[in-house]
Amino acid sequence: MSSKRISRRIAMLGLLALGGCGFAPIYGDGGAFRGAIAFETPQSVAGFRLRERLEYRLGQPGAPRYVLRVTLSEQRSPAAITAAGDTTRFNVLGAAEWTLIAADTDAEIGAGEVATFTSYAATGSTVATQAAATDATARLAVALADMLVSRLLILSPDLTP
Repeated sequence: MSSKRISRRIAMLGLLALGGCGFAPIYGDGGAFRGAIAFETPQSVAGFRLRERLEYRLGQPGAPRYVLRVTLSEQRSPAAITAAGDTTRFNVLGAAEWTLIAADTDAEIGAGEVATFTSYAATGSTVATQAAATDATARLAVALADMLVSRLLILSPDLTP
């Protein structure tokens, strides 16, 4: 018997042991946040993309027990400049400040800030550059939403479903 077969068998036994340990999927129907959060995001393209991704990850609110308030900030900065002084690439820096509150008591459950960046090329036509900038903003909102969901899931074990 080769050592690969033995290690595979040990890995399978380990996975079977984890299956019976009481862990539950964090995104399951019984999760603390699945369909339980009303999202308040800015009325902008980035705010729409953020809300769309949050709803995709955490479900659309049915009877929300929590309200997530998010404010976005965005800043563009040159990332690549030619010798002639032309900017050929921009970084889009973004941050999302968030507060999770209980819908019935207005008590703050958690708050924080997540930040990341994305970039786009400015070497094409004006229309291509504008499309790339719009796409970068959308990608930034999705990345911020994913980071925000990770922070929220850290809070979920302390909350009752």
